[in-house]
Amino acid sequence: MSITQELSVTATLNLGRAIATLTTAFSNDSITRWFIRDADTYLTFWPRIVAAMAGKAFDNGTADSVADHRGVALWLGPGVESDEEAMDDLIGEAIAPADQQDVFAFMTQMGEFHPTYTHWYLPLIGVDLPHEGRGYGSALLVHSLRRCDADRLPAYLEATNPRNKLLYERHGFEEQGVIQAGGSPPMWPMLRQPVAT
Repeated sequence: MSITQELSVTATLNLGRAIATLTTAFSNDSITRWFIRDADTYLTFWPRIVAAMAGKAFDNGTADSVADHRGVALWLGPGVESDEEAMDDLIGEAIAPADQQDVFAFMTQMGEFHPTYTHWYLPLIGVDLPHEGRGYGSALLVHSLRRCDADRLPAYLEATNPRNKLLYERHGFEEQGVIQAGGSPPMWPMLRQPVAT
């Protein structure tokens, strides 16, 4: 039995613990830290950005955790969207004026790749840094992709680094292009078609 089969994924109702995990998980993420470069600014704004980006997962029962919140995935189901207005306000406040043009150009590209048809969206998945490499990310993906397959709907996400891109490819996601603006690192929009169950 693989580690991903042994791990039990459950719906998480603890917003604070989930955001704490995602804050540590993304603290060294190249895209996130390109957006928010200063440590103090990151710790001030990132938790609020997470809530605006994917907080609706808690309202809809699509916030998943594994190993007592050591790994967290926040999915937005069909018809559920991020709070774009709150995100724009937070990013506008967190990003230095000199960097805003590139950041908003990057975000525009993200919007251009995002599917306009019915789909599941994974804006955030992460594992608390001391617990990486234990299969938590795979367990979360296997659990959630079963839901996508049961609904017969594609799943969409953005890979923020080559290591995660490989993980997503192992779970059936395919690269749709590259998002990059100014001096940003590359990010890869990825789509997975449903698998017949």
